[in-house]
Amino acid sequence: VQLVESGGGLVQPGGSLRLSCAVSGFMFTYNWMSWVRQAPGKGLEWVSSIYSDGSETVYADSVKGRFTISRDNAKSTVYLQMNSLKSEDTALYYCATGYGTRGTRGQGTQVTVSS
Repeated sequence: VQLVESGGGLVQPGGSLRLSCAVSGFMFTYNWMSWVRQAPGKGLEWVSSIYSDGSETVYADSVKGRFTISRDNAKSTVYLQMNSLKSEDTALYYCATGYGTRGTRGQGTQVTVSS
């Protein structure tokens, strides 16, 4: 299984970023996918998950209403649109197979929210 995240960067508070994760070597079309994050000095935090066909999405309370998860099964890619970013969103963001934090993760993409 290989997961490659991209799209991170430095953004000002209130700004937006769109993360992408390309997946290979995995039954992408038939599985949940998730985004998780790890802030400096903290543990892994689940952010959002999406069902195999995109019909169901779930979010952590901390990002609900600001982040949107989506997927393109034809491209084996999962996305995370992040709006109204806050300093507390600063973290290394990973996509992960399955639902939650226990699946296989990629190398991550850094998101830094700072003025």
